[in-house]
Amino acid sequence: MSKPEPIEVAVISDVMCPWCFIGEKNLKAALNLLPSIPVRVKWLPFQLDGTLPPEGKDRQQYLEDKFGGAEAAQSVYANIKKAGLSAGIDFAFDKITRSPNTLNIHRVIKWAEELGLQSAVVEAFFKAYFLEGKDLTKLEVIAETAASGGMNQRIVADRLNTDEDIQTVKQMINEAHNMGVSGVPFFVIDQRFALSGAQPAETLAAAIQHADTTRAAS
Repeated sequence: MSKPEPIEVAVISDVMCPWCFIGEKNLKAALNLLPSIPVRVKWLPFQLDGTLPPEGKDRQQYLEDKFGGAEAAQSVYANIKKAGLSAGIDFAFDKITRSPNTLNIHRVIKWAEELGLQSAVVEAFFKAYFLEGKDLTKLEVIAETAASGGMNQRIVADRLNTDEDIQTVKQMINEAHNMGVSGVPFFVIDQRFALSGAQPAETLAAAIQHADTTRAAS
């Protein structure tokens, strides 16, 4: 008897989105609740701000501009910090100095899929940015971070210094917008069910379980 095809969970996300890091943690917890269901996770690109320049922008200035002042930004991120702790993430927002344009990071995440390393590389980028405050505007830092997720640092660095997949990733981001995705994380389960936002592990697990049950019954 052949093994069933894994349930695909496609996650549309952006590395500079703290809620996406929370969503990633919750998804890992959800999969731990479903040891008997084979699942394949696929990470798809989104940009919270594709207008950021390649060199990024001062983080504090970016947040103040986005939220209308330092006080408003501080209030928003205090709530995110609290939500992060509930998911087991101790966000180190004070370490982050620059808000990056994440297009190059999404290129690397796409390449990681070729190697079966997407989830490890995505997590490496979340940790580098939100826990260590790494400057992900720098290509060498992107390559180093990819290496910590299992990729070959030199190969990644060489590919980053080309235009490879820039247009492909932009098209993938446009496809997410065309689907109606306006906020991330956004989960598409078995190409049939969608969940928006950093859903609790139990909610994600229930959706995957439902997808598995209804697929088996069809």
